[in-house]
Amino acid sequence: MIFMFRKLFAATLLTAIIFFAQNVSAQFSYQANVEGIGWLQSVGAGKIAGTVGESRRMEALIINFDDGIKYSAHIQNIGWQQWANSGGIAGTVGQGLRMEAIKIQLTGQSEQYYDIYYRAHVQNAGWLGWAKNGEPAGSAGASLRMEAIQIQLVKKGTLFERGNKPAFYQVLHNVPTV
Repeated sequence: MIFMFRKLFAATLLTAIIFFAQNVSAQFSYQANVEGIGWLQSVGAGKIAGTVGESRRMEALIINFDDGIKYSAHIQNIGWQQWANSGGIAGTVGQGLRMEAIKIQLTGQSEQYYDIYYRAHVQNAGWLGWAKNGEPAGSAGASLRMEAIQIQLVKKGTLFERGNKPAFYQVLHNVPTV
């Protein structure tokens, strides 16, 4: 009897894990708010949100992922904002301020099975390297606008090429010299 219960429990758990793994990408979307346009259409994992080659600043970002996510934007004249959760706005809307960088981190059950990779398209630099699991992507202190973002969910243990460029540039001001 105990053996049958364990077997049933293991089969149920395996089915739940497979279901979760197959459907997680379908539940993931994000959209950018862009200078002079407003909110763009939502896109799925791996797609580009924002604009490339139009010299328009991203001002805000919404990520929808019910399985657990938080994200924080670095904003012109503000710096790093508090973390937003799924469906929340990171950045500002209607204030004419540029997003300069982003940090994204999975939370909850999805964090156990996936890594989240993301990269920023930045003014005068183009696509930067990929950041992972809460690392910053973009720039800070350089007065450069983020123009687009690309986000990927990758199963843990899967190789992912992050590129040869750094994911984040930071310029420190008022650093005393010796």
